[in-house]
Amino acid sequence: MPLLIAIDGPAASGKGTLAKRLAGHYGLPHLDTGLLYRAVALALLDAGRSLDDHAAAAQAARTLDAERLDDPRLRERAMGEAASRVSAVPEVRAGLLTWQRRFATDPQGAVLDGRDIGTVVCPDAGVKLFITASSEERARRRHLELAGRGETADFAVILADIEARDARDASRAAAPLRMADDAIRLDTTDLDANAAFDEARAIVERARGSMS
Repeated sequence: MPLLIAIDGPAASGKGTLAKRLAGHYGLPHLDTGLLYRAVALALLDAGRSLDDHAAAAQAARTLDAERLDDPRLRERAMGEAASRVSAVPEVRAGLLTWQRRFATDPQGAVLDGRDIGTVVCPDAGVKLFITASSEERARRRHLELAGRGETADFAVILADIEARDARDASRAAAPLRMADDAIRLDTTDLDANAAFDEARAIVERARGSMS
């Protein structure tokens, strides 16, 4: 039986790191769906279009080239904010939905992480995780990540950005961030990367056991 793992959660909760490690552990393909929205935002900016140009954003989503996901600029802090804005556009989400669902049909299974995987993209996933952490801890992690890349960042500004993104993601009309009814919540506030992985793997194993 294919092992499909849906991982959701707010920014800097650790879901991306967990998704990569779980994919590696189980030998499954992994898709960071946040990169899709960052790629749409970057396509708009490269074309000199406004992030508020919904028609252009929808067109960028429908014609997204997978090669764009390798652009290192997608990892920049500014692109996270830009992605949050375009992800609120219903036509963008609709344009990327087929792309994501096609990835999830791999015969062996897949791991997808984002903000609406368990609720919209893969509602029938056998394993659903909702990764969370306090906003302060998420800001601390993002601050360390940026410092490690040599980027200058103010903690207070990062915290404000994260809280603003949380509010925008949770209140948008199209596929708002929320935990699926059958997802398992994992709070990583007090967990390091290894402890969080051990907890997540245990959740996956319990879910696999119930499916067999």
